[in-house]
Amino acid sequence: MVPDTMRAIDPDAPGGPEVLRVVERPVPRPGPGEVLIRVAAAGVNRPDVMQRLGRYPPPPGASTVPGLEVAGEVADLGEGAEALLIGQPVCALLSGGGYAEYAVVPAGQCLPVPGTLSMAEAAAVPEALFTVWTNLFERAYASEGDTVLVHGGTSGIGTTAIALCRLFGVSIVVTAGSAAKCARALELGATHAVDYSTEDFVERVRAITGGRGVAAVLDMVGGDYVPRNLKCLADDGRHVSIAVQRGAEATVPLWDVMRRRLTLTGSTLRARDAAFKSLVADELHRHVWPHAEAGRFRPVMDRTYPLADAPAAHARMEAGDHVGKIVLTL
Repeated sequence: MVPDTMRAIDPDAPGGPEVLRVVERPVPRPGPGEVLIRVAAAGVNRPDVMQRLGRYPPPPGASTVPGLEVAGEVADLGEGAEALLIGQPVCALLSGGGYAEYAVVPAGQCLPVPGTLSMAEAAAVPEALFTVWTNLFERAYASEGDTVLVHGGTSGIGTTAIALCRLFGVSIVVTAGSAAKCARALELGATHAVDYSTEDFVERVRAITGGRGVAAVLDMVGGDYVPRNLKCLADDGRHVSIAVQRGAEATVPLWDVMRRRLTLTGSTLRARDAAFKSLVADELHRHVWPHAEAGRFRPVMDRTYPLADAPAAHARMEAGDHVGKIVLTL
């Protein structure tokens, strides 16, 4: 039975972690082609922090409840959704609504939970996996034999990038903010790790690649990192921006871009339509999910917190001490 109300976190104003209080909200109802998930766990991501601060509002029509990924059991169906989904364990990419006991999502954005993953692990997969796949392997065309640079090597994005690069024969150089984090990234399978607090990553990349540079850079930093990233690229290299933690503007050496035929691109995922996200889910089901089912792909887990401890989960993310994914459990 699906109740009329549920526990959820739905701040009525921006603020610090303390605004993440559990409140009562109506259970959403699935529309055409949608499913209702009884949430067992929800991933915590930096866009959730930005939304809490009032800097990243949900797209039109999305839930004001934060949370971009969940795992749980399909509890109800909208018109046109496949009846066999009822009762099935799934994980899903959301536009919002994950910090709650129930969440609605287009059925095409769901993936079955493999027996190799717990619900908490499954909830830690979609946001980073969709992001890395679409940006590093599609927009940046990373392929077997390439060397790539990924910033934030111990973040959810970074650890996912390491895992996928290992699976698909890509050498990966990551940056991290301490020797301990670099050591952890190497343990997880990074080919090289650069401590940006003590080393110049541009010089290290030049040395690692014998002066050639990398085929692609996946950048979540922005600002003054962009021109430094371009110095890391080989001729015909691709630079993909997915976040702007150090600023949304950068000075770009256009003559260098032209002379070396560099490509600058980027994307955001949250506002993309259900058709696009469903297409990506299908690609992941075909190319990555066999590895998950065989136990070769799983997320790196940092800590789990009960829903009511969401303030502590956000505080840990903001402190930057985590390695891998932070997850809320219900």
